[in-house]
Amino acid sequence: MKLITNGIKGTEDVLPGESYKWQFVEDIMRKQSQAYGFKEIRTPVFEHTELFNRSVGDTTDVVQKEMYTFETKGGESVTLRPEGTAGAARAVLEHGVYNEGYPIKAYYLTSCYRYEKPQKGRQREFHQFGMEVYGAPSYFADAEVICAANSIFDRLGVTNLSLEINSIGCNNCRPNYHKALKEYFTEHKDKLCETCLSRLDRNPMRILDCKNPDCAEVAKNAPVVLDFICDECKTHFDGVKSCLDAAKLHYKINPKIVRGLDYYTRTVFEFVSNDIGAQGTVCGGGRYDGLIEELGGQHTPSLGFGMGIERLLLLLESQKIEIPKPPVCDLYVIGIGEAAKIKAFNIIEGVRSSSLIAEGDIVGRGIKAQMKYADKIKARFSMVIGDTELEENKAKLRNMETHTEKEVPLDEGFFNAFFSEYVDSNNSKLLDQLNAMQ
Repeated sequence: MKLITNGIKGTEDVLPGESYKWQFVEDIMRKQSQAYGFKEIRTPVFEHTELFNRSVGDTTDVVQKEMYTFETKGGESVTLRPEGTAGAARAVLEHGVYNEGYPIKAYYLTSCYRYEKPQKGRQREFHQFGMEVYGAPSYFADAEVICAANSIFDRLGVTNLSLEINSIGCNNCRPNYHKALKEYFTEHKDKLCETCLSRLDRNPMRILDCKNPDCAEVAKNAPVVLDFICDECKTHFDGVKSCLDAAKLHYKINPKIVRGLDYYTRTVFEFVSNDIGAQGTVCGGGRYDGLIEELGGQHTPSLGFGMGIERLLLLLESQKIEIPKPPVCDLYVIGIGEAAKIKAFNIIEGVRSSSLIAEGDIVGRGIKAQMKYADKIKARFSMVIGDTELEENKAKLRNMETHTEKEVPLDEGFFNAFFSEYVDSNNSKLLDQLNAMQ
């Protein structure tokens, strides 16, 4: 039978056999966020289009070419979020989270949407982990956020990762840099693409981020932003470097990092790998002190980063970092006959209530097929209950690894007997689970 439809181009399904990898990575992200004092924030998948026009910047590729924007039945223009920061900032401002005091530390795990050419490590629907800090002007905050991102890579065992940092100045010193860039690129405007020609007057820094080979070649000899930053920005950047040095976190200065979104100021950074091809940036972020003000709030120094989960998983795969397999079934119970199936169901539910994994047949397999299935799912123990077992009120508990069997009662004493065998076979204490059954 032909499928009604396939998945949309640029989207991918995470199937049951692969989802444990995502869960493992996300669990580490949550734990490291908590270690750094961050709490989760969840925002809607779509926002008013104006939010992204104002925050991301209408000279960026994201706004000009890549956003999923549509009109609702009520005539409102809404956009699927292309990144996580703008929505988080809007939520913090709208709900007055700042009234709880600074700093505000929030993290998110979210899906984002950009209409661009799908390729390895870049899809139209992709997933991001991000950390956001509001109300922290100090360079210590910059260093802390960078270290927080690095801690996730460390926990995952990622190697050969390069941390690249830069400062793109502030609203006071950046105009001088823009002027120098405009003068330089005007001399080479015949080699620029149409998109970069439109950026020349409005935001020449975007030209440095262009992926067009001709534009990239011209940009190689463009003025360097670090030659134009003011003393205050230089002091801030020196402070960030001092903190990273103190943390023994190796980095290199890359003056070509400008970030693709307009709200960034001062510190910008990327974690880059050469192990996953052209899409080597697995984490990017920096400071955006003017974002909250741009959205209608008071001046609020802010910073954060976004980490692509798909690219991170590609990196783990390329470096052959083994992700722990999900837990296997602890007990598979086979019931023969209606009364035995009810008893099996009762035992299965009891084991599950202890946070262990128990399974039984729900598709109508025969006894041999069920035993094969128990072996297939690598169940640790199995047990068959029939009329004889019900009458004698006992059954044989089989260790699927050693193939040894032990007779256990089917009354309230079953759980003590089962957990005793389980503890012995795993050489670990499961008192919490055992107590939960009493």
